[in-house]
Amino acid sequence: MALGLAARGHWTLSPAVAYLNHGSYGATPRPVLEAQARLRAELESGPVHFMGCRLEPLLDEARGRLAGLLGARTADLVFVPNATHGVNAVLRSLPFGPGDELLTTDHAYNACRNALDEVADRTGATVTVARLPWPVPSAAALAHAVVGAFTDHTRLLLLDHVTSPTATVLPVEEILPAARSRGIFTLVDGAHAPGMVPLQLTALGADAYTGNCHKWLCAPKGAAFLWVAPAHQDRMRPPAVSHGRNAPRTDRSRFHLEFDWTGTADPTAALCVPAALDFLGGLLPGGLPALMARNAGLARHGRELLARALGVNPPVPDDCTGSMASLPLPPGNAPALHDALYDAGFELPVMPFPAAPARLLRISAQAYNHPGEYEALARALPALLR
Repeated sequence: MALGLAARGHWTLSPAVAYLNHGSYGATPRPVLEAQARLRAELESGPVHFMGCRLEPLLDEARGRLAGLLGARTADLVFVPNATHGVNAVLRSLPFGPGDELLTTDHAYNACRNALDEVADRTGATVTVARLPWPVPSAAALAHAVVGAFTDHTRLLLLDHVTSPTATVLPVEEILPAARSRGIFTLVDGAHAPGMVPLQLTALGADAYTGNCHKWLCAPKGAAFLWVAPAHQDRMRPPAVSHGRNAPRTDRSRFHLEFDWTGTADPTAALCVPAALDFLGGLLPGGLPALMARNAGLARHGRELLARALGVNPPVPDDCTGSMASLPLPPGNAPALHDALYDAGFELPVMPFPAAPARLLRISAQAYNHPGEYEALARALPALLR
């Protein structure tokens, strides 16, 4: 199956815009949307039968397919609407109190930082921040910055696997063992990781890991997962407590009973994960691993084109870069530049970082993107900045 411009027809994206922002919300291809439409039609043809008889087997099938990709046991996975939901579920399930420190980084996703702050305000704990070097000299420097922020009072580490504003792949494999040796609970926000970087969650050694399926796996919006190590599953509760809390059943784990049903919702996004995996896996002979490598290479190519046009050095080394890349821009109004780029035919985020008026431009690369889009952006950007 063709990639780049020839693959654009598999998505419903507007042909008038070079869509270089897959990282924000993803984009769902037509075959997956069609699979979701079929599931919705089945649901609506018999809602009681679907929810009461069909839902659990379909959830188990989708969970099994996803577990194979993630290097995880199906018993340790539940579906959640998004990674922010997964982060909140874990944070609200753990006991904290005055004197406890909840550690994150200064590249953390704003929504999840807000969740940390809310828990700290409610429990009397304190949020502490590891300052990551920027520009990034090396993966080792990132690991050193995080581990160096541990104290005897650190109770939890919330770590982005792939940071949102700076598109940096953090060396979680190096950081997590150091946290575990200190007895620190580790929660990884892997919103961007599934479909961007290889994952082996059981071997990774986090206490909890959450990730989106609607971004780089191209499932419909509303598909995400929470993985929890077996030792912690008994104390995990979904943000919305429902029938599973006192269900007398013994044929399913309490973990699944509580998270698989939190009230009436449209479950078809999660149920379409197998269709999304089938579609992406069929784009290249090497399957999804080959597509991930292709996308990462295209993102680095686009970054080099833009870096030359801007006269800057890429701020993140190749081994900390996946299918997204960020570049520093001259100080200015980030929303105004975003709007000007969109008017010129480009959709991509411009974000204040580390604080306004400093700003970054972030590009993404997915199967439907091609080098010509980044070349056109590199030609247009200097004039738009002027």
